[in-house]
Amino acid sequence: MNVKKLLHTRMRVSDMEQTLKFYREVLGLEVVEQKVSPRGSYLAFLAVPNSEELIELCSFPTSGPVRVQEDLVHLAFEVDDLDRTIQELQTQGVPITDGPTQSSSGSRFIFIDAPDGYEIELIQRPDGVAIV
Repeated sequence: MNVKKLLHTRMRVSDMEQTLKFYREVLGLEVVEQKVSPRGSYLAFLAVPNSEELIELCSFPTSGPVRVQEDLVHLAFEVDDLDRTIQELQTQGVPITDGPTQSSSGSRFIFIDAPDGYEIELIQRPDGVAIV
């Protein structure tokens, strides 16, 4: 068997509204669908510009709060201008938790935290560099 393509990645969250606000207002993602699953989970699917894959957020309040282990998982997004991104984050009061750092490929990146402690990596890649 060979899979055809990645469709979405699911992340469980404690507070759906707080998390949706972060992804919409801080990162500019679009909510393309919200629904309740047959077992009672609250689901939201987020579209990322220039990507086919979605991010699925899942809130299941009866299972208790989410506890994200440090360095367990993170999402990485490309930005055009890291310095401008840093300024916008500072204006919004979003703390940078690590960086800016420059990789050996010339990419520059920072980390911020989403609600529940999921790490978000924001990367500016130089022209022609496909990987960080």
